[in-house]
Amino acid sequence: MKSLFKAAAAAVLLTVAAAPALAADAKPHRVAIQVDQNDPAVMNLALNNAANIIDYYKAKNEDVQVEVVTFGPGLHMLRTDSSPVKDRIKQISDAAFPSSIKFAACDNTKKGMEKHEGHAVSLIPQASEVPSGAVRLIELQGDGWAYLRP
Repeated sequence: MKSLFKAAAAAVLLTVAAAPALAADAKPHRVAIQVDQNDPAVMNLALNNAANIIDYYKAKNEDVQVEVVTFGPGLHMLRTDSSPVKDRIKQISDAAFPSSIKFAACDNTKKGMEKHEGHAVSLIPQASEVPSGAVRLIELQGDGWAYLRP
């Protein structure tokens, strides 16, 4: 009887000890979304996708990381002077917790726009610059991120 009790107690301890390891081994949810068009419909579709993904995992009590990567004409999505979706970006960013959403702006594109337009290009506060939007997508996919192009 004593050995049966010890075996049961050991099984419980192993189960409890293994539970955090299983959670730590859970596959992370990460998705990169490409925006390369200066089209409000495409930008809104990307934001709809991001919000729906965040809401889906939030309902499952799981976190997700979303990164919207903009380059070429899609950089207008993150410009203070020409973004048709900057209010939605702020709203989605504020509501994402505990998940996260980031907005990456291609510095190659930004520099090209600045040279062409003859003035500095300002980005919305939620945006962070990356050297190259295309390279950023390659790096994220190389790190196992899912890729979505609306």
